[in-house]
Amino acid sequence: MNELRIYTTSPRFNSSPVISVWGIAGIGKSALVRHLQYDRMLHSNQFNMYNWVDVSHPFNLRDFSDPIKECRELLSEHHCFVVIDGLQSKEEWDSIEAALVSRPSTSVIIVITTEASVATYCTTNKEQVFNVKGLEAAAAMDLFRKEVHKKNPSSPLYRQRDAELEQLILKCGGLPKVIVSIAALLARETEMLMDNVHSLNHKFIQHLETNPEYESLRGLFDWMHSYFSTFPDSLKPCIFYLSVFPPGRSIQRRRLIRRWIAEGYSRDSDEESAVNKGEKFFSKLLDLSIIEEIPRPVSTEFSGDTNTKVVSRRVNGFIRDYIVSRRMEENFVFELGPDCALTTQRTGRHLVVLKSWDRDRIVFESTDFSRLRSLTVFGKWESFFISQSMWLLWVLDLEDALGVKDEDLKKVVERLHRLKFLSLRGCIEICHLPSSLGDLRQLQTLDVRQTSIVTLPVNIAKLQKLQYIRAGTTDPASTLSVSSSWLPKFHRHRGLIGVEVPRGIGKLTALHTLGVVNVSASGGKAILEELKKLTQLRKLGVSGISRHNSREFFSATSGHVHLESLLVRLDRDSQNCLDEISLPWENLRSLTLCGLQDKLPLSRNPLSKLRKLDLEMGILQEHDIKFLASLPELCILRLQVKQLKLHFYAEICGVQLVTFSKVKILEIACSSSELYLTFGSKSMKNLEVLMIDYSSASYELAGLTNLSELKEVLLKGTNDEAFRTQFANTLANHPKSPTVKLEGLPPSS
Repeated sequence: MNELRIYTTSPRFNSSPVISVWGIAGIGKSALVRHLQYDRMLHSNQFNMYNWVDVSHPFNLRDFSDPIKECRELLSEHHCFVVIDGLQSKEEWDSIEAALVSRPSTSVIIVITTEASVATYCTTNKEQVFNVKGLEAAAAMDLFRKEVHKKNPSSPLYRQRDAELEQLILKCGGLPKVIVSIAALLARETEMLMDNVHSLNHKFIQHLETNPEYESLRGLFDWMHSYFSTFPDSLKPCIFYLSVFPPGRSIQRRRLIRRWIAEGYSRDSDEESAVNKGEKFFSKLLDLSIIEEIPRPVSTEFSGDTNTKVVSRRVNGFIRDYIVSRRMEENFVFELGPDCALTTQRTGRHLVVLKSWDRDRIVFESTDFSRLRSLTVFGKWESFFISQSMWLLWVLDLEDALGVKDEDLKKVVERLHRLKFLSLRGCIEICHLPSSLGDLRQLQTLDVRQTSIVTLPVNIAKLQKLQYIRAGTTDPASTLSVSSSWLPKFHRHRGLIGVEVPRGIGKLTALHTLGVVNVSASGGKAILEELKKLTQLRKLGVSGISRHNSREFFSATSGHVHLESLLVRLDRDSQNCLDEISLPWENLRSLTLCGLQDKLPLSRNPLSKLRKLDLEMGILQEHDIKFLASLPELCILRLQVKQLKLHFYAEICGVQLVTFSKVKILEIACSSSELYLTFGSKSMKNLEVLMIDYSSASYELAGLTNLSELKEVLLKGTNDEAFRTQFANTLANHPKSPTVKLEGLPPSS
């Protein structure tokens, strides 16, 4: 509410008096704005008139005309705080705006809606659009306990610590309306309390929809039914498909989109590629709050083409259960979980094996797989999971499954010839891809990252439909220190081991993602001639670049006009092999360079579109920092260096210049004996996340208060309590009051 309060007092309303507040039903939008209204009444003399208008439905401006007329007169004569609650369409706003907002005003109008598109339509300033999110897990549980205590101070639920209760609150999706309703009912329970919690947890949506005790939620379910009925037919299967991920499970954007493509939910057309269409579907589900961001202490990524900070995503708990309650009508997704019995009907298009299932072979083999299109396994793998009757299977997703072995993979390839998506990511016992992989002629996606695979088979060149190959792992012996583990994105590239790829890889002309290829191990210059043919590549990762092959590598990629993301790891003692090379990187949006020494080979190259840059190098020179400061679109900067000083500012004649103006995330890992880090008064004014990993003797961090938008800080690697206290105190006085996390070194053995 603090940001909303700031905007209602801001002079920017001279240009746009309208604030939009949006979010799904039951999220607490009206309650939040009502609280703000009371706050303004009690603690501010900015407004002398307040008015709240509920939009009737079906919408009729005649029914609305008296309140509109009253509001218009008030707006012309007073400093007003006006709320319009329940707006559903752009057309409704057009009618209201024409009658209400006709000239500049010192008043504030707050529009409340469930539609993101309507919210952005109502105001000319996108910064005045506020999305009300669901409560985080801790806040949701806190609200539940407070409501229980309010209804029944003696209820044991007030202090109950129970995993099933926590799971129940997670299913509420952070919706205060649902949490309050459940708390009111459970607060009255005594003897059968936990039995009722279990029953409610087991059939959550069914209880809420049919139990008269939850009559207060009737409007929410009416809205949900209407909400889902308005989705286009092309989007509905993408929504129901989300239930293949267990409650609270993190969803990787690319993993989901690649699965959608394999299932045919996102297809190529004359106007648009399947990938772009999938990206739009994913963004739409974010806008609809069906997929939500998972808050973490420190966020380190950005999504898509926007500057919206995210870390990880999951399906909203309440919406997921609503989807599950509907999916069985179509036999769409079915699970093998803790409550699965031999008599349970098990048939459908998408099977999910949960970690909590007891791996009962009799139950599994009694399942009807005749319509099965996808199999997703969480937890332990069993060899009997592959059945002869799964011959229609398109998607096999075994990411992080335990116990998958080479012989299991061989059986998969022999039996499932229609596979389009195969993920073995994290299956560390897999050492080889069988030569029969070449028989999977429909395969589009192959993900074998973080396995023990070091060579791709020769027959992979037969897979003409392959679009996406991800492989490679990291050498555990190469990591800097235990204290660096908090930088998973960055240190994943340190000690990077690519895979050897065979001759003929150039025949896979449909590839748009390939990596990580060990160029040296794959034949050096010969394999670069193969890479030269892959002109559709959007994303490429290579290791083993040296002074013997660097010029040929950049020559081979010079025609890759679609390339947007590039990772390059240099061999040892090849740090200067990029010098004096003009690099064909003008379209890059993401670049990772590992193994540099003291020279940044970028200053001669246009990087006007670059948004993310990861650098591992010995020393970053002052002129290199100035070059980085000049990158106009840079949002994420990750540095792993050894030097003593880093100064993020630039001056001309003693006057500081505006630099790093779009950088929102800065990560620094330093291995020198000292670190001096300085932020200028006009540098990184939009920085939101600062992460520093430093395990040596002394620090000096200056100018932190200049980072006016700082929201999150992580300092890791020091056990110096005096410094930790000083650091925390400095940020305690920061105008943005950023979240601060301090982590020391692990105890020595």
